Amino acid sequence: MKHHLPIGTLINMATVIAGSLLGIWLQQFFPEHIQDIIFQAIGLGTLVIGMNMALKVPEGGMIIFIFCLILGGVIGAAIHLKTGLETTVNQLSFGDAQFAEGLTTAFLIFCVGSITIVGAIEEGINGKRELLMIKSTLDGITSIALASVFGWGVFFSIIPMLIFQGGLTLLARQLKSFFNDRRVRLLSSTGGALIIAVGINLLQLGEVAIENLLPALLLAGIVPLRQPATGNPANH
Repeated sequence: MKHHLPIGTLINMATVIAGSLLGIWLQQFFPEHIQDIIFQAIGLGTLVIGMNMALKVPEGGMIIFIFCLILGGVIGAAIHLKTGLETTVNQLSFGDAQFAEGLTTAFLIFCVGSITIVGAIEEGINGKRELLMIKSTLDGITSIALASVFGWGVFFSIIPMLIFQGGLTLLARQLKSFFNDRRVRLLSSTGGALIIAVGINLLQLGEVAIENLLPALLLAGIVPLRQPATGNPANH
């Protein structure tokens, strides 16, 4: 029987719930200096993950990759996306800045990675959930560390996870031919750039308006892509 629900995402949400609850419980045992170390470790790990992903730009796609980031950032700034998202999250969190930061950070770490994009698309196209099962395990472990620092914001990141990751699975199910390898690689590399920005912010190396860059993911998903030119074998 074929499932019409994004089962992989629902399982992923369950592991984040379990990990978040454990992390929130552990908060009481971690003094501030331990939380600072965890915070820095998460920041360093996030940078490495982002750099690894960002290097997966498809052949001949570097200009498109940069175009998506620039135009996405311009669109985000023009519509004041960062301010709008911050206002919405702050209202939902009753002005709790740590909650808002935790939700945003967890969503970006959990939902814009290559394994998220590839796994969600793979489930939508082929019904395979192996990658999302691996991701669910990793996210469950990561959510323990994140929630031990940020608290309940990490728990509630399951809501945008359902919308983005689950929505991607449902979309891929309807548009199977559209999500080719080059499209997936462009989405992954764009997500990697955003994750690098998360790491920069976590380590306080600078302040990147990540929310304004989110439209870059949408552009990476719809921008026209052509196959790279290949040389004539007879010339070799």
